[in-house]
Amino acid sequence: MKRILLTTAALLTLAAPLSSAADHGGHDMHSGHAAMAGVAHEEVISGVKATFNVQTMADAMKGMGMQIPKGIRETHHLSVVFRDARSGKVLTEGTVKVKILNPDKREQTRELMGMQGHFGADFEMAKKGRYGIMCKFLLKGDKIRQVKFWYSIR
Repeated sequence: MKRILLTTAALLTLAAPLSSAADHGGHDMHSGHAAMAGVAHEEVISGVKATFNVQTMADAMKGMGMQIPKGIRETHHLSVVFRDARSGKVLTEGTVKVKILNPDKREQTRELMGMQGHFGADFEMAKKGRYGIMCKFLLKGDKIRQVKFWYSIR
């Protein structure tokens, strides 16, 4: 329980820098190191701009002067910021689910938790290669949307 609380507190602290990176664009695949400082994927779907970031847990904790608690298997934090494409208003209420297909074809599925302007969860992405990221989301009072993209770790 203590590990979960520490990890959650660390990720909440990271929310501001991650959401400020949401104004950068691109659809290219990035290595884990390059995407840490920027956007992994950005796309507009039916009037909603979805901006995805992937950051290593080690770098996130190091930036706060902390170490990853023992026993944590997850290696990366995936976050997504949703904005109204016209107004730019951040959309923070809804349900978000992500499935990641690992390079070895193993799947991980998580429901992303709302965190200070973004939705996020931790995933195990320790192996080098291409990860298929599939996101389904239902924002408050709206329709179900989905985004799919590839993310590379070199």
